[in-house]
Amino acid sequence: MLTKRQLLILEAIIRDYTSAGQPIGSKTLQNQLPVHVSSATIRNEMATLEKLGYLIKEHSSSGRYPSLKGYRFYVDHLVKPEKINKEDIQGIRASFGSEFQKVDEIVATSARVLSEITNYTAISLKPDSKEVRLEGFRMIPFGEQQVMVILVTSDGSVESQIFSLPEGITGEVLEPVIRIINDQVVGYPLSQIADRLQESIVLLTKYLRQPEGFLDVFGRALDKSLQSQFYVGGKMNLLNFIDSDNVDQVKALYSLVDHSQDISALLGDVGPNDITVKFGDELQNQPGNYSLISAHYNIENHGQGIIALLGPTNMPYSKLIGLLGVFRQELTQRLIDYYRNLDS
Repeated sequence: MLTKRQLLILEAIIRDYTSAGQPIGSKTLQNQLPVHVSSATIRNEMATLEKLGYLIKEHSSSGRYPSLKGYRFYVDHLVKPEKINKEDIQGIRASFGSEFQKVDEIVATSARVLSEITNYTAISLKPDSKEVRLEGFRMIPFGEQQVMVILVTSDGSVESQIFSLPEGITGEVLEPVIRIINDQVVGYPLSQIADRLQESIVLLTKYLRQPEGFLDVFGRALDKSLQSQFYVGGKMNLLNFIDSDNVDQVKALYSLVDHSQDISALLGDVGPNDITVKFGDELQNQPGNYSLISAHYNIENHGQGIIALLGPTNMPYSKLIGLLGVFRQELTQRLIDYYRNLDS
């Protein structure tokens, strides 16, 4: 159990270190603490905090900086989200713009804007698509035994991909098959479509000897539409806090923000209401001296997404937690307005 004075010293060291990036000494703290304490007393308290594992001593000076345990304690018990002023809020709103044709544009813009504001790497995960409906389906012949499958969903997304058809399927057969699939799946949530496709097999056998092969083509296009879609802003900002001699670390971080599976593992579990902070070894199998600040945003009946910041361990948490809270409110409102206009 830390004393009140130790808590004040730990909080001040972390606040100063995340601002200056230099180990903090007792003389610096003496002028900042809200209570009068001698420099010798501060040094003794710093030594105690070091023994408890909250601080690390810089060998070349008397200063100390926080350990991961110290950061963890600070974020869990001491940090106070900084209030964002009206000018900064207005700047966020102006950066978003106003003309969006689909959800993906809003989510992608959020990653770009957040990275520009903070100079860190921002990750935006699109809201899950459990309640999104399939609004349109087309299959257009595209060369020998190839078709372009186009899916349009209720959130305004359009997915298209070219597939090869199983042998024996001609244009004459394709048209009635497409009508059957349209009747079976259009207007239904994406989460129900796989089951409805299985129910359509009996109808399709009238035109296809092996309908499973054709349904596999449609299923692969659907899988692409259902995949979690994430957007990364400020990827180059990763280089600002990486040891330039550690090539493996650079490669690992770039791979991390390029693959959906890695992003999902990185984000992990995020509380539905609170903002979550994870440090170094708390992140799944990821190298480096960095941390992740993440938060859910909830879009009424359209699911939840995640917005996150990836940066060095000594990020200014008070400022960024306050900023992320305001930013997700603005992102949420943009998406709610979009869906309302879409339904009107």
